[in-house]
Amino acid sequence: MSQPDFSILKALYINCTLKKSPEKSHTDTLMNVSKEIMKKEKVTLEEIRLIDHKVASGIYPDMTENGWNEDEWPTLFKKVMDADILIVGTPIWLGEKSSECQKLIERLYAMSGKTNEKGQYIFYGKAGGCIITGNEDGVKHCAMGILYALQHVGYSIPPQADAGWIGEVGPGPSYGDTEWQGKKINPPIGTDSDFTNRNTTFMTYNLLHLALMLKNQGGYPKYGNSREDWDNGKRWQFENPEYR
Repeated sequence: MSQPDFSILKALYINCTLKKSPEKSHTDTLMNVSKEIMKKEKVTLEEIRLIDHKVASGIYPDMTENGWNEDEWPTLFKKVMDADILIVGTPIWLGEKSSECQKLIERLYAMSGKTNEKGQYIFYGKAGGCIITGNEDGVKHCAMGILYALQHVGYSIPPQADAGWIGEVGPGPSYGDTEWQGKKINPPIGTDSDFTNRNTTFMTYNLLHLALMLKNQGGYPKYGNSREDWDNGKRWQFENPEYR
């Protein structure tokens, strides 16, 4: 079987850590495993650490029109739209995704009413996944909420679209740490986890495969899913098969 050419794809990683740059982010360390695969496949990459930007809270496209003095989201959204793949990274706090991750989901939702040239919702034809780290239970719970939200606004979700690592419950070293309580750790915590490495690899390639298929066929056909057609009175064609 010939090796797919993924070099036409663009991927955007949005890290929803609560740590501002340049402080180390354990979530970013795990995201790097996926990014290295993307680089090997010659995919164009970009990463955003959301907390480094002045992104307003809210569910409107530009919150400066709704009471906020600053909002960088409209600029960041251009990067979202330029990417074929979106991978959301988040730590776990109190069993949930971070507040920055929730903000991201709300801002993606704010744009979901926009449509593309086919009259479909704007995120149609893009693939989405997530990477999660923490020292408490919640990887699958967080992934469930993130992936539901991404598909709800229009992203396509491939099989095994999430990956994560959790340490022992309670205080302890986090993913990628090389030292804890004065003791050196080698290899870095979590980096030798076959389960995490396998899931991160499968997630990355499944996102690449799905994104490439969608890109090569120009996204989804507009038959039966065009908001433009629905609003222009053509919905009867889809509601009543006998009239087709």
